Amino acid sequence: MNRTMQIIVALAMSAGLVTQAGCEAQKKASDSSKKTTAAETKPETTEKTVTEKDQNAAKNPVVIIETSMGTIKAELFADKAPKTVTNFLLYTDEKFFDGLIFHRVIAGFMIQGGGFTPQMQQKPTHGQIENEASAETPNDRGTLAMARTNEVHSATAQFFINLKDNGFLNHKDKTAAGFGYCVFGKVIDGMDVVDKIAAVRTGKAGRFGDVPIEQVVIKSVRRAE
Repeated sequence: MNRTMQIIVALAMSAGLVTQAGCEAQKKASDSSKKTTAAETKPETTEKTVTEKDQNAAKNPVVIIETSMGTIKAELFADKAPKTVTNFLLYTDEKFFDGLIFHRVIAGFMIQGGGFTPQMQQKPTHGQIENEASAETPNDRGTLAMARTNEVHSATAQFFINLKDNGFLNHKDKTAAGFGYCVFGKVIDGMDVVDKIAAVRTGKAGRFGDVPIEQVVIKSVRRAE
């Protein structure tokens, strides 16, 4: 098995272990009335002109990710992945990410967080959301994308930041193998911090690999003023 295939399998297995371990916790995390996530949002059907799309893009929300290694500022693509952005902002407004860690770091590939506490315990989430992966939003360096299992529509809260152009994660078709990973934002400031996180030493923590030896904490995620 070559290195690329190992990375794809590892990404799915990591998110898969989290999803399997936390499925019961997800059910207890909130009742049905609280599960108003992006997956329940009706898709927009109104056709837009180029000008309207540009105006919409200009209104894309921006979030500030404060980490123990510095600040990352990211624009979220509400104009391209509206359900995914709504989902991410739901967790943001609930302060869900505060105190979690970047639990998986692979140099030359990506940094992943939004699911584990410093004790490597999974935090309960809301339900799974629809995968909005699109060929128009490739997994290029600096983009934010949703982590998931081998199930296409299994993402919840975990996200990753691409360290390089990872074309093999892009949407190619509607099959399970070709659906890809949904990009929903990009780093607009603080890519040096992302690269610094990518350079930390990693090891094993229980059944998980590629875990930073010195923890990288997500202090907070907030909407920009």
